[in-house]
Amino acid sequence: MNVADISIIGQDRKGIVASITNYIFNNKCNVEEVNQNVMNNIFYMSVKISFKPEKFDKIKFKKGLENISRKVGVKSRIFFDGQKRKKNMAILVTKEEHILTELLKENKKGRLKVNIPIIIGTSNTLENTCKKFKIKFITIKDKTQSLRENKILKILEEYEIDFIVLARYMKILSPKFVWNYPNRIINIHPSLLPSFPGAMAYMQAFEKGVRISGATAHFVTVDLDQGPIIAQESFKINSNKSIEQVKNSGRECEKKALMKAVTLFVNNKLECRWGKVITKTRKT
Repeated sequence: MNVADISIIGQDRKGIVASITNYIFNNKCNVEEVNQNVMNNIFYMSVKISFKPEKFDKIKFKKGLENISRKVGVKSRIFFDGQKRKKNMAILVTKEEHILTELLKENKKGRLKVNIPIIIGTSNTLENTCKKFKIKFITIKDKTQSLRENKILKILEEYEIDFIVLARYMKILSPKFVWNYPNRIINIHPSLLPSFPGAMAYMQAFEKGVRISGATAHFVTVDLDQGPIIAQESFKINSNKSIEQVKNSGRECEKKALMKAVTLFVNNKLECRWGKVITKTRKT
């Protein structure tokens, strides 16, 4: 059986769940997992389905899903992870360069095995870095979150993005944005979560005098820095280390943890169950 992820989002109204699930069942698919929520009158649902590939027309199913969604006033997205083509990865950045450079170098060497059609920044600080790797860079400077995120979502759809990496992207994403890409946004946080969430994590660790710190790659959820953990890397801190030395050690861990997480995702090795990441051992 192959699997696919469906996300549904729009104004809350009666009949959405029934219409979507009936369409899924009528097309001989199984529902493996479903989550739904309503916030500020916005309805969200994510559905993992399974199907027999030899009897399933992906294009026809996607078009039919779009038609049903349109009738009930919602937006639908479907992601087929079993496809043999390379996944399209978008990168969101602010000003820090080390994670972005590592991603681009590793992909150029053929180690990540992804397409990176677009990089989106809040300023043009990292545009020259992207030019060196011949990747399109778009700057979105809107300070209003809704305007900024609507523009980003439109770009992601235009480039048929499968998943997103936040390469030290220093903006908090709204629930609406996250719900469009459930378990498809990977963030790197500079601490061993769940310890020291939020801003200035290295400074928090340094001031508390911890002996071990590190970095965590995790899926983004609506709760800040509390998404399912994918990978972690750690380093020791002795009493002689300065805060800059701590940060330098942490940046190396950030790179390692994120590369591991992206590689696992690209190779369809990750599965979320009840808020926890399961690493699959067999090929899918």
